[in-house]
Amino acid sequence: MIKNISRGLTAIALSLLPLAASTTVHASPAAAEVLTLADAVTKLPVAVEKRDGYTRDKFRHWNAGLDPADGCNTRAEVLLDEALEAPAVAAGCKLSGGSWRSYYDGQTVTDPGKLDIDHMVPLAESWDSGASNWDAKRREAYANDQNASTSLVAVTARSNRSKSDQDPAEWMPPLPEAHCRYVGEWVSTKLRWGLFVDQAEADALNVYAESCETTVVNYTPAP
Repeated sequence: MIKNISRGLTAIALSLLPLAASTTVHASPAAAEVLTLADAVTKLPVAVEKRDGYTRDKFRHWNAGLDPADGCNTRAEVLLDEALEAPAVAAGCKLSGGSWRSYYDGQTVTDPGKLDIDHMVPLAESWDSGASNWDAKRREAYANDQNASTSLVAVTARSNRSKSDQDPAEWMPPLPEAHCRYVGEWVSTKLRWGLFVDQAEADALNVYAESCETTVVNYTPAP
C-alpha cells in the first residue's frame, strides 16, 4: 500500500515537471525615480575613470531605431521626435525642412544636416565610467537609447563638437540658462545606466547642485 502511494506521488511530481520547466518568471519593470539634483548627485558612485581599450566602434550606434519598419535610423527618429516643425520625409527617410531648437546654445536650426544627435554622456565618457564592462548588446542599447528623453538630444553640430567627450567639470553649454537642465540630464543619464563619476566631475556636479536648487532629476534604471 505504501509503495503504491509512493509511486502515485512520484507520478504526480513527474507530470508537473514540464509545467515547471516552461514557466517563465518575468522581472518587474524598474521603478522611476524622482529626486532633487542635490540628492541625485549623492547617488553617483565616485571612482577612477579609465579609457583603456576604447574605440567608438565598440558602440553600434544609429541602428534601425524604435520602429524598424519606418525606414529611419535612430538619428532620424530623434530628429523627427524633437522637431518643433516637422520636416518632410522622403524615400530612405531623407529629411528636409523642419525646425529645431538647440538648447545648448539657443540656436534655431532649419536644416537637419546642421544638427548632431548628441549622446548626453558621450560614448567615450560612458566607457570610462563603467561601459567598458558591458557586452556589445548593452553598449548598442546605450548608444541608441530613445526610451529616455535625456539620453539623446538634437543640438547644433558646432556645440556638440565643442563638447566632444568632456564631462561637466570640463565643458558646459555656452548658453548659461541651459546649465541646470544640462546637469540634471547628465546626472539622470549616469544614474539610468549605472555609471560612476570621477572626483573632479563629482565636485563640479555638487557645485551646480547648490545653484540649481529647483532642478529635478527623473530617471528609470535601464533594463
